Amino acid sequence: MTPAESLARAVEAVLFAADAPMSVADIRLHVGTEADVAAALTRLGEIYAGRGIELVERGGRWHFQTAADLAHLLRRDREDSRKLSRAGIETLAIIAYHEPVSRAEIEAIRGVQISKGTLDVLMEAGWIRPAGRREVPGRPLTYATTAGFLTHFGLATRRDLPGIDDLRAAGLLDPVDLAFENAVENNVDDA
Repeated sequence: MTPAESLARAVEAVLFAADAPMSVADIRLHVGTEADVAAALTRLGEIYAGRGIELVERGGRWHFQTAADLAHLLRRDREDSRKLSRAGIETLAIIAYHEPVSRAEIEAIRGVQISKGTLDVLMEAGWIRPAGRREVPGRPLTYATTAGFLTHFGLATRRDLPGIDDLRAAGLLDPVDLAFENAVENNVDDA
């Protein structure tokens, strides 16, 4: 067995035993700081391509997951979770698209106050985290998404979030929003 094969086996074992996705630096703590972990991850990605489980990278962290086309086989064994409220969905979307964002900024975008419970539910789910404080009077706490958010929604980075054209093409924009957008565009054209 070559040193590269031995390293790939070691990285595979570390990722398999991990209880959370791991960064390259985390993996190096287990297999050696001088190890070419990136090459081992590339090799493992090739080995697991098209198999029942696959090696994926989300937000700079690596883990094994069930192949997307086989996930339906495991659904009945999964614990049913509560459905996120509309306020929770809107708040999560605002944080994902505008992070880091404060509670006041979320409320300004939504046009209504949010309950503290909404942010608590999102933090409990592991999708958002406190991201520091703004350097303005009152020093409000800001929020950002987590690597868990990226993993749950199958995103490699936040840049993979759908844009306005993608949402419009999928029919996910509210007709009121589309009418408002058209009115704004028409007023700009008339000016």
